[in-house]
Amino acid sequence: MSDSIKHECGIAMVRLLKPAEHYRQTYGTDLWGLNKLYLLMEKQHNRGQEGAGIACVKLRAEPGEEYVFRERAMGAGAIQEVFDAVRHDLESDPHHRPFVGELYLGHLRYSTTGRSGISYTHPFLRRNNWRCRNLALAGNFNLTNVDELFAHIVARGQHPRHNADTFILLEQLGYLLDSEVDRQYRHYKEQGITGADLNEAIERNLDLERILREASTLWDGGYVICGLTGSGDMFALRDPHGIRPAFYYVSDDVAAVASERPVLQTTFDIETEQVEELLPGQALIVTKAGERRLVQIRPAEEPRPCSFERIYFSRGSDRDIYRERKELGRLLVPEVLARVDNDFARTVFSFIPNTAEVAYMGMMEGLQEAFDRQKCHALVAARDTLTEAEICDIMARRVRTEKLALKDIKLRTFIAEDASRDDLAAHVYDTTYGTIRPGVDSAVAIDDSIVRGTTLRRSIVHILSRQRPRKIVIVSSSPQIRYPDCYGIDMSSMGEFIAFNAAIELLRERGMTNRIEAVYAACKTQENRPKEEIVNYVRQIYEPFTDREISDRIARMITPPECPSTVEVVYQTIDDLHRACPNHSGDWYFSGDYPTPGGLKLLNRAFIDWYEGRGRADR
Repeated sequence: MSDSIKHECGIAMVRLLKPAEHYRQTYGTDLWGLNKLYLLMEKQHNRGQEGAGIACVKLRAEPGEEYVFRERAMGAGAIQEVFDAVRHDLESDPHHRPFVGELYLGHLRYSTTGRSGISYTHPFLRRNNWRCRNLALAGNFNLTNVDELFAHIVARGQHPRHNADTFILLEQLGYLLDSEVDRQYRHYKEQGITGADLNEAIERNLDLERILREASTLWDGGYVICGLTGSGDMFALRDPHGIRPAFYYVSDDVAAVASERPVLQTTFDIETEQVEELLPGQALIVTKAGERRLVQIRPAEEPRPCSFERIYFSRGSDRDIYRERKELGRLLVPEVLARVDNDFARTVFSFIPNTAEVAYMGMMEGLQEAFDRQKCHALVAARDTLTEAEICDIMARRVRTEKLALKDIKLRTFIAEDASRDDLAAHVYDTTYGTIRPGVDSAVAIDDSIVRGTTLRRSIVHILSRQRPRKIVIVSSSPQIRYPDCYGIDMSSMGEFIAFNAAIELLRERGMTNRIEAVYAACKTQENRPKEEIVNYVRQIYEPFTDREISDRIARMITPPECPSTVEVVYQTIDDLHRACPNHSGDWYFSGDYPTPGGLKLLNRAFIDWYEGRGRADR
């Protein structure tokens, strides 16, 4: 993706199901669980590079010994920093072996709310001198109705320290955990059970299903929420639409959860079929005793898994994602060929590093098939006159492919003055000179998505134009991004989307600014309505224009001054997106079709903010 956007988070959980001696005898170390957590996190480094943290629970700690451990760090090297600290603790206290336990929770974070810092880095921890009241919480989520949740827990008498959704969830779940412990306490106390037996009965019978059902009734958004109790219970819960991903693996030795399937395969050396996907509204619960069960916590809604996971965010090493990304590229072939007049001899195809490579491979396979058909027709049409040499010449023709765009070193633009920073940014990409015949060849480069267009305009199109191609065609394997995300991706401002800005420019150019005012007025009228009553009026910004008209305006917007080449942009269609990724229909950033009411409410807020000058570059 040339315009970098950040994904929300990655989660990793490991629950050892046998005594420590088993892992020492079988795998030669009692650090087996900790090592697996490390691998799960490193293999998901792509999902979060602003911070990382882990939590560990020991089941067999003696009174007076610590049994809940946590370590967090900030920055791109946070994983290594966290595990270096863990290693230091192990060496400093070899008798008690901190972080050598049975339950592990790991988290990788990208900030999607504008809030950063160690205090916002997961796992969050709620402590108590009762083991069963301790709670470590982490997740891959963004809730859209934080204001409602905040009001709910305040009305109940709680006083959260922050209004971020993670803090609120910790307080909400912690309150319900306390209530569940109290309920169990009264129940067993009435039966005459006291002392250590009473505590054991409570820990053995905590009803996590009850807690999760009551808490999640109020949640609106996309989420995978994971938690550990100090007494040894573990849970992972996915939202009812399955917006955010979660996969798990269970064997006799271990239960593990991660945000992506291939990381479980690699970490535990297992086949694709051995990894299961947590279903919408479903929770995996592992009790203190090691009992594993799947529970339907929320009724499953229409499945709307995030399609951006398939296009960009998740690792391409997943079997199905790899096939889908290739198909995304292949489906673009007819429109790409139309833009270059089916002229294979005078077109060079390439991709924008690095994540578009798989879509490029699919596009190349589709192009080669089309070229083979073209060659076949030529052979058939002239079969009575062709010489052997001419036949060999036709058969030898290949689709022209070169590495036109190269990602260069990460330039340290902070040392430059503002006036020269754009000039330095223009050199983030470079080109392979001499691969284009000036004024003759067209250059086609595929990217996985175009969000803001900034890097295209300042760097990629600029550097490609140095070879003076006849035409530059930028291809996006995803559709036009028109609407903000509110479920965990940092795309929340209308003004950052080049498709939105293109539509606004077209409205102004055609004397239709009254439509902008009308949409703003309609959004204002529903500003304070319940989220269930919100209508998507922002669609009206795009309605007067075809997709091609918006794409053509985007092409003008990303064309640098004095560019000698014609620039065109080709986007994936939403229909073809669904053909390529049939099981991941979450397309709200393209279509405006949000799966939850809270999404529409935040869209309404985003347009109002843009119109009123918040999050808008041109006002």
